[in-house]
Amino acid sequence: MRSAPHNEAILIHFSGPDRPGLTAALTHILADHKVNILDIGQAVVHENLAWGILLEVPEACDFAPLKTALQTRAHELGLLTRFKTIPQKALLHWKQVLRHDHFIITVLGRSITAQQLARISTIIAAHAMNIERIERLSGPLSLGDSPTSACVELTVRGEPDQELPMREEFLATAQDLSIDIACQRESIFRRNRRLFVFDMDSTLIQGEVIDELAKMVGVGDRVAEITEAAMRGELKFDESFTRRVALLKGLPAERVHSLVNSIPLAEGAERLIRTLKLLGYKTAILSGGFTFFARHLQARLGIDYIHANELEIVDGMVTGNVVPPIVNGARKAALLAEIAKREGISLEQVVAVGDGANDIPMLNLAGMGIAYRAKPLVRQSVDQSISCLGLDGLLYLLGVRDQDLQMHEPFVSAPMHSE
Repeated sequence: MRSAPHNEAILIHFSGPDRPGLTAALTHILADHKVNILDIGQAVVHENLAWGILLEVPEACDFAPLKTALQTRAHELGLLTRFKTIPQKALLHWKQVLRHDHFIITVLGRSITAQQLARISTIIAAHAMNIERIERLSGPLSLGDSPTSACVELTVRGEPDQELPMREEFLATAQDLSIDIACQRESIFRRNRRLFVFDMDSTLIQGEVIDELAKMVGVGDRVAEITEAAMRGELKFDESFTRRVALLKGLPAERVHSLVNSIPLAEGAERLIRTLKLLGYKTAILSGGFTFFARHLQARLGIDYIHANELEIVDGMVTGNVVPPIVNGARKAALLAEIAKREGISLEQVVAVGDGANDIPMLNLAGMGIAYRAKPLVRQSVDQSISCLGLDGLLYLLGVRDQDLQMHEPFVSAPMHSE
């Protein structure tokens, strides 16, 4: 290769076994020759390095000695090298591409296969998006028949008008392949969320409190029918809630409170809340359920804020009356905004998680709204939908890697106990 002419750039690839000190050894040579670095990146897959660097060689600099020095040192380090001259036209195009929007595609499942990645990457290419980086956030992507959590994060670049159609294809593909695919626009807020807001019933816990209370009274089927209609968006929440509470009239208070130990937490809930607390997040429950259960979760998990409906009990019996105001969809959104203001944070820094139609207003108001194991209406109404993993899988959407938490794992995974 001849000396690089003025305004040209040289792209150099190094590949081979990874070990400490490689970057230092190569960049020292670059420093000695006083070249400019325009771009740099590296990836390590199974202890093998792929390292690329784009250099601008000054007009007065002869590239040949630098090339020889790099080749010699790379050979000593067991690395293969490739050099490519980048013409001015290509360099200008690269600088223009830098202005395109970035998107983060997060693929989640119990395992992730080549078939799934092929489908996803085909969709990305069909929308003229370019994959710039792929990173595994979880442990191994497959462990045979052993259930696990698998996650791959892809950084892609492209035109913003392709975001919506790409999301729609991801939603259909995720259901077809039994995985989750989240798509976020990269921004300063993505890794700077500060508040997590949760629905309670069928989100933080595995069931609906009001349905379990109805079974105690013997009206379980009637209440379940109303609940399902409300969750599907077929009934206004206030109407359905009033009708369901009326059916609980006469239930003894001691039976009500005995329920707190009967409904288990959602998969991964404890690990998620512990990790969020470790990272300094505030947490809130905004529930169309009942305060007695929300207070129990607050004590058990250390939740910062709770807002739910008060189940009226007089003389030790449920009255069947609704105590206003009802925490419905609109009130959930208003409470979310109120808590964010109190904490002094932007709505973009709020993550909201829910499963029912009455969660949609708060999911759409938050910077990130996540439909968790939700009804079809909810999944179609929000940007993110997660169904394949437990609640702790939401950490991947924040960019948290499993290895980031390894040193804290005893704290993160330890069971929580009621106070």
